Amino acid sequence: MIDFLRGIVAHRETEYVVLDVRGVGYRVFCANPFAVPGKDGEETTLYIHYQVREDAHLLFGFTTREEQSLFRLLLEVNGIGPKVAIGVLAGGRPEVIAAAIQQENINFLVKLPGIGRKTAQRMILDLKDKLGAIPSDKGSLSVVTGGADAYTALQGGDAWSEARAALQALGYTEAEADSAGHAIKPKLQGDEAVDAVMKLALQALYQQSAR
Repeated sequence: MIDFLRGIVAHRETEYVVLDVRGVGYRVFCANPFAVPGKDGEETTLYIHYQVREDAHLLFGFTTREEQSLFRLLLEVNGIGPKVAIGVLAGGRPEVIAAAIQQENINFLVKLPGIGRKTAQRMILDLKDKLGAIPSDKGSLSVVTGGADAYTALQGGDAWSEARAALQALGYTEAEADSAGHAIKPKLQGDEAVDAVMKLALQALYQQSAR
């Protein structure tokens, strides 16, 4: 069982990073590859969930133990597989998602990628009493779910509104989120899904930080 990998960030794509561990390149799927600490060529550590399938051996990577733990709890929910679980983690920090589950905030949960109302209800039913190891952040939840979004004039309005809130849930400031929004505006057609807008925004933020 692989618990963590420490190596050099060799490459990033929208779904994964390639981690060079002593000359071996491991493809590690991440919720937000462009949010993985460290620039390309620098060393970083990712906590790993190792999945074995008949047709593939897959690595899922997380920057904190809390993300790793929440991912594994999500897999216990009927109807949530690794792809949906990694999408949920792309929508907010573990403590924000934990707060939404504990408060039974279905309106927040259904905005996460791949989560419908029935799945949100199952998440609450199955996980509400299992989140003791993951601190909840009720303050952050109120920030990202309350108030009108003043930035809906951006092309791709509704998707950007939710992606902007998700960026804040990941710890980015309003100014950083809006800067990413301006950077990706020319790339938006208006029909993108929230997770696609999120990935573009995170890529823009990574590129800005690398300058």
